[in-house]
Formats: sequence, C-alpha cells, structure tokens
Amino acid sequence: MDYLLFRLYGPLASWGNIAIGESRHSFHGPTKSAVMGLVAAALGIRREEESQHLRLNREYHMASALFSQGSLLRDYHTVQAPDTVGKFTYRSRRDELVIGKDRLGTVLSSREYRSDALAWVALRAEDGVPYTLEQIADGLRTPIFTLYLGRKSCPLAAPLDPQLVVADGFAEAFKKYQPRGISPVLERQSERFERDVLCRDQSVEYCWEGNVEDFGSEGRLDKSQLLSETQHDRLNSRRRWQYAPRQIYHYRTKEGV
Repeated sequence: MDYLLFRLYGPLASWGNIAIGESRHSFHGPTKSAVMGLVAAALGIRREEESQHLRLNREYHMASALFSQGSLLRDYHTVQAPDTVGKFTYRSRRDELVIGKDRLGTVLSSREYRSDALAWVALRAEDGVPYTLEQIADGLRTPIFTLYLGRKSCPLAAPLDPQLVVADGFAEAFKKYQPRGISPVLERQSERFERDVLCRDQSVEYCWEGNVEDFGSEGRLDKSQLLSETQHDRLNSRRRWQYAPRQIYHYRTKEGV
C-alpha cells in the first residue's frame, strides 16, 4: 500500500484541543484537523470550500510518530471583545468590533503551545480520493498558501521533506521514511540537535486511527503499552467549527518499530 510521509517541526506548535471559555489548550501531538488543514493550504483549498475540507478529513487515514512533544508553553494576553446581549450571537470578528463596539471590554485569554516539538506524519488514501498522494506531496513541496503548525503564529522551521513509500502498515512506512536533517546546511549540528535535544529519552509515541492491525506489526506490539482513546479532532463542519470524534491508538516504545 502507498503512504505519504512528511515531517512537522517548529519552535512553536499548537494542536487545538476542546476549548472552554478563554482557555485554548493544545494536544501533545498533531491533530487530524490541523494536519489536513495544512494539506488543504498546500493544495490551495480555501476556507469556504467546506466539501473539500470534509473529504480530506474523511478519505485519508493518518498516523503520527511523535519524537518530541516539546515543552509546554502558556501564553497570556488580552483580547478586546463585547459582552453578551441576551441570545444575540456575533458571527464574526468584524461583527464584534462593528455591531458590538459600544459594549467592548477586555478579556484575558490563555493559549497553550508546544515548544520544539518534532513529529512525522503518514497518510494513506482511500479509493476515489480528490487528490492523489503524489499531488499532495507536490503541494507540500510548493504550497499555494502559507503553512503553519496549528496557528498562524507557529511557522515551520524545517523542510517537510514529503516522501512516498510502499509499506505493509504504518509501522513499516515510518521505518522506510528517511528525511534530511532539520538543517540541511548544518548537517552535523542538526543531527546532534535532533539526538540530544529533541529526542533525549530516545522514545517514540505512535498514534494512528482505524484498527490495531493498521499499524502493521501487531505481533510485535507490547500491548501493555497500547492505549485507545477517543479524540475530537476530525472536522465535521469548517463553517461552524465543529469536530467529530475518532478512535486513536497510542503506542510508546524506546526501540523504534
């Protein structure tokens, strides 16, 4: 089966978790909605093209290998916003500033980021998808819109280095992926940085959707380290900012796959 793999690294990343009030938490690794949003930006899909975003989230299967979840960083800042008026809802930031200008106040907002996080992503396509894996790889090499790691304030700091491989499951696909160093110009320093700073404990956390068998090496898994959970990060409506649950398997190992 064909897989597309690429790397995500930056000084800051924020993988949106369920938001309550002014707090905006981050998952410890890449979410599907964020990754497919990055793919959509690379392909030039606009925000209002809802059906295209939904197809990206539903028709491609994703796994990730998290080498460093990064240090947790919490940012406090103020936001100007109007208070509520009965059941009236402001539908856009412009509505808040124009319609609600006489009710504007200051809200303290808290947002979480991951500093120096490093992950690899693997995508597998169903039959009849709108874009082949080759087309997505080309888009990641020459993106149409700016790419970022969950928030616009979190730029990429290393080449995505997309590669296509043929493998029997996500585990073998990750094993075949051979990205260049984070800094191709300073190759030796880059290797030390990845080994000594980003991957200090030499452990990797694999996350994938679908079935346990999709990892491709069930017999080698230490099931005491296998965790299943529900994560609300599959886009259900881009316009209404709604996300559907998906079942995720987590597997951590120090020996690679």
